[in-house]
Amino acid sequence: MTEVEIVLVNTGERKMVPQGTKVAELAEEYTKAVMAKDGKAPWPILGALVNNKVEPLQYRIYNPKTIRLLNITDRQGFRLYRNSLHFMLYKAVRDCFPEAELHIDHSLQNGFYCRIEGENLPSQMEVCSTVRERMIAIQEADIPFVCRTMLLSDAIELVRNERIPKTLYLLEHLRQLYIEMNFLDGTVHKISGKLAPSTGCIQCWDFRIFEEGYMLQCADPEHPDKLSLYSDTPKLFSIFREHHQWVDLMHMSTIADYNRIVYNGGGQQLILLAEALHEKKYAEIADQVRQSGARMVLLAGPSSSGKTTSCRRLSVQLSVLGYDVCQLSLDDYFMERERTPKLPNGEYDFESIDALDIPLLNEQLLALFRGEEVKIPTFDFIKGEPYYSGKTLKLGPRSILVVEGIHALNPKLTAQIDENLKFKVYVSALTQLSIDDQNIIHGTDNRLVRRIVRDNNFRGWNAYETIRRWPEVVRGERKHIFPYQENANVMFNSALLYELGVLKRYAEPLLKQVPEDCSEYSIARQLLDFSELLLPVDDKFIPYNSIMREFLGGSAFAY
Repeated sequence: MTEVEIVLVNTGERKMVPQGTKVAELAEEYTKAVMAKDGKAPWPILGALVNNKVEPLQYRIYNPKTIRLLNITDRQGFRLYRNSLHFMLYKAVRDCFPEAELHIDHSLQNGFYCRIEGENLPSQMEVCSTVRERMIAIQEADIPFVCRTMLLSDAIELVRNERIPKTLYLLEHLRQLYIEMNFLDGTVHKISGKLAPSTGCIQCWDFRIFEEGYMLQCADPEHPDKLSLYSDTPKLFSIFREHHQWVDLMHMSTIADYNRIVYNGGGQQLILLAEALHEKKYAEIADQVRQSGARMVLLAGPSSSGKTTSCRRLSVQLSVLGYDVCQLSLDDYFMERERTPKLPNGEYDFESIDALDIPLLNEQLLALFRGEEVKIPTFDFIKGEPYYSGKTLKLGPRSILVVEGIHALNPKLTAQIDENLKFKVYVSALTQLSIDDQNIIHGTDNRLVRRIVRDNNFRGWNAYETIRRWPEVVRGERKHIFPYQENANVMFNSALLYELGVLKRYAEPLLKQVPEDCSEYSIARQLLDFSELLLPVDDKFIPYNSIMREFLGGSAFAY
């Protein structure tokens, strides 16, 4: 029997295996070895990175491969868990209420807000209870997830019979001969991404009533035997609800809807509508600032959320109302390198609020609100120290101060300033098109695509470098930004319905350059998978003050 060499990254072992060996066999051997060593079973293996590409356990090995087995604690493993849980919910709804439609609208703190709609449905409580019990039965039956490669024409006929029109439209406009389709005990769907081996692997979850719909709550990837903690975020949820009301009015909630509009020549009109909505929102926020009587606007948001452009555009709207707008960037209040806190690995922790000179900032803010003139520092990122260039600032009777930075909503930052003087704005790409009614595009992925394009345009970085740094960026956001988002007086959703169709023209060539021999390849492939579904839109119609110009270039604002 012919054998091939594999490298099992989990153990560092090199060994020969028979050609055609399933990854599931390696997973079984690995699980037994861990049990023998530790006396307890590891978390279920959900899939594997095979040459840095996510594959199911049914994958067969015919050539030398490097293999890393994945469980729920791995980033890619958690996606396998999540994809599988979505399919279980979809099947449960189909089994219990065949005429109903399931909509998985958006993520919400390691969970997903869902709607189940249809005629003659029982009460919300009964729907929830029935679907939950069916999901439990599906899990306990340990039904295998099956992926089949088939002719696209055959897949289209299968989906046509399933009555999922958004998915059908996507498939009908693909330009390929074969496609992978997923099956669960006779139920078929084009779930976005690979799946776990079986429903029995998906062991910790909950399905409960939430607002007008339902919450599909996931396990905590760091503690897989426990549900993720959930804290009430009414302001964030209201943004999601407003977004979905708006896209429902436009009949454009999915990539299928977007592609239909672009295919019919509506790309320019779509850009104009999306940009008009942004301008309207900035004007509304400026009106709220005036009504509040605040003298300082604190504007925060995660990486690639469009904070800087939002700061500029909000300033324009405040000027229209008669304010003399002054701006401060928290980046100029970094402390010199020797005073900067460090991470456990010894690297500087620039994401920490303690990397900022908070006493100096508060001292200068207090002086400004007393009517004094202050000398504003400028931070030299190359030398790692602040300097004074002669720049000064003084607030007049019609002045308003706009302060922008990732920590702007953290109470510690401006603890000495009267709360009545502050108006707080949180900016992020909170929502985006979904792939179809059951497959969403996460805001984090949206922001990563933005950052890949911006880093290439303005820093000369390739996609590999941006993806490599991204996990640390996200960890910093979870620690320093997201806990304070509900402190905002208002939230601004910076996502634009057309943006991925524009960004794809710049991002796809960069993503395709990520080499297969690095772990970042799996993330690049995942971003390409949904980007390739979109029809492109020409960026020549995008206004010069658009948030998109922060990433593409050509902005009317200086950054």
